[in-house]
Amino acid sequence: MAADGRSNVKIAEGEFGYVLEDVPHLTDYIPNLPTYPNPLQNNPAYSVVKQYFVNEGDTVPQKVVVQKNSARGTHFRRAGPRQKVYFQPDDVNACIVTCGGLCPGLNTVIREIVCGLCHMYGVNEVYGVVDGYKGFYARNTVTLTPKSVNDIHKRGGTILGSSRGGHDTMKIVDSIQDRGIHQVYIIGGDGTQKGASLIFEEIQRRGLKVAVAGIPKTIDNDIAVIDKSFGFDTAVEEAQRAINAAHVEASSVENGIGVVKLMGRHSGFIAMYATLASRDVDCCLIPESPFYLEGKGGLYEYVERRLKENGHMVIVVAEGAGQELIAESTHDHQDASGNKLLHDVGLWLSQKIKDHFSRRGKMQITLKYIDPTYMIRAIPSIASDNVYCTLLAHSAIHGAMAGYTGFTVGLVNGRHTYIPFYRVTESRNKVVITDRMWARLLSSTNQPSFLSAEDIEAAKRAETTSIWRAGSGKYTVEGHHETPGDDIHTENHGAESESNGTGSAC
Repeated sequence: MAADGRSNVKIAEGEFGYVLEDVPHLTDYIPNLPTYPNPLQNNPAYSVVKQYFVNEGDTVPQKVVVQKNSARGTHFRRAGPRQKVYFQPDDVNACIVTCGGLCPGLNTVIREIVCGLCHMYGVNEVYGVVDGYKGFYARNTVTLTPKSVNDIHKRGGTILGSSRGGHDTMKIVDSIQDRGIHQVYIIGGDGTQKGASLIFEEIQRRGLKVAVAGIPKTIDNDIAVIDKSFGFDTAVEEAQRAINAAHVEASSVENGIGVVKLMGRHSGFIAMYATLASRDVDCCLIPESPFYLEGKGGLYEYVERRLKENGHMVIVVAEGAGQELIAESTHDHQDASGNKLLHDVGLWLSQKIKDHFSRRGKMQITLKYIDPTYMIRAIPSIASDNVYCTLLAHSAIHGAMAGYTGFTVGLVNGRHTYIPFYRVTESRNKVVITDRMWARLLSSTNQPSFLSAEDIEAAKRAETTSIWRAGSGKYTVEGHHETPGDDIHTENHGAESESNGTGSAC
């Protein structure tokens, strides 16, 4: 079994460079499975919907902006209810598990999976697995009903508890098999989705009629392929409160500086969009854009100039920014999920700025440091995220009932799709510092780019590694299809980050 899920690659090709990256189906390894009419066709709530069921051949293109002679490119299977299902609802036992860090919207996803299974499909047995993956074999499950989850979307966190690590594929699948579970809904980030892929592969090896569906979760919005992750809008909205507080503190004193650290281990989307939304930020630092402190064009010089011009300033820094500048290395320290433990760049940067002005002695500053990380993670999701969580949950349910498995759900170009696990775990969505959205931020803050010519060239080279060529179904070392002579175009998160669904082009 391939650890990255590549053993289950399903590629279908069509005319004019059409490529469908399909997801596994129960019938791929269990032949002659019976089908049943979808109970939704008798549900009075949906009787008024015109063409409610999705056509089997419906697919969604990964790339929406094309040229006249472009190949049709990569597509994903469209999510939604099918006319035939592969499970008798009365016989289904389903379970839900949440893994990794907290994120606004987790409880909403749990609620909508439970209510969707019960109200739309008539499933009566839904269980919650307590405390992440290890809960499959270390703790008992809890019964979930529409009544028990009725108002959990109003609370932050996850009612099921969560944890990092604890993934033992054999023990987990043993538990699934012993408990007679037919559908497994796994909510978590890229590490969790990799674990879900391993669970699916073992289920497939054993020939079990069990559908495994993932709902991608990351507050950082760094999951590849999808337009946007749930909880991101909430995080940006809540970050405004911290930025506003920093601005009030900084502007209320002479030479005031407010430093706000926001989430973003590898990707600076929260910092970037919170900065653009606020308009009170003078400098935004993210992991994708290197910066330096000393010398001409450095951060110290910009801070001095900004204080002289405006009397105060606000700096937003993503948690993963500037790690290479911090003397003590954390490469040998990891959490239970294998993530590198980072230094607190906000504290470090605040102290460096204080030390710089103390040494120079020409300007007295007052610096306030605000870290709202856990406040943002722990709040309930806002209205737009609640709606998004509902649609993600329903898409996962429809897919599992229709017999699809080994997939994660996500919004691609505004349409809900079923995406193979390996596609959302093989790379991270990152801010492209050579595109227009980052240029808009630089224009908004008037900060220097801090980039040398070498940095810009390196960024362009990194961008080309995400270039996708519709082709033969073979993969390059970067994990992408490649056919000589195809028109080159970038992925959703390539040439313009506004195409990832968190902004709009102008």
